[in-house]
Amino acid sequence: MKRKLLVCLALLTLALSLSACFISSGEPSYPIELGESALFAQKQLEDAVSLIQREFRSWKGCEMHAITYAGDHYSTLDNLIWLNELAESKGMGVEFTECALFLTDFHSPTEDNNEDGWLPDYEFTDWQWWLGCTAKGQMVLMDFGY
Repeated sequence: MKRKLLVCLALLTLALSLSACFISSGEPSYPIELGESALFAQKQLEDAVSLIQREFRSWKGCEMHAITYAGDHYSTLDNLIWLNELAESKGMGVEFTECALFLTDFHSPTEDNNEDGWLPDYEFTDWQWWLGCTAKGQMVLMDFGY
């Protein structure tokens, strides 16, 4: 009787241990490349990724494949002026001192699961996400697309 109980407990422990391997840790299953930045702290880049992920989660049926910080060289005066004009046109009452570009690769839903009008079952690459950064270091998602 004790032996059967020990065997059952051992099997139960093994089953629970194996199932824990398949439980999501909450970490994304796709690469996130932040690279090096002389303009932004690591936390600012991570905050930007969180804003992108939050928006992306609302896109039903789409599957993210990669997020990449495109680099400091996209923080140009022309891009900064554009994002500040965009913020003004939206009545946001914010002024950006820097801007950042992130690129994503993702797959759109199939025709059966395509409520948002995406090109069905298509791999989008280098989808742009533009963020402004305030003088206090706050990242704000301003625009996305091609």
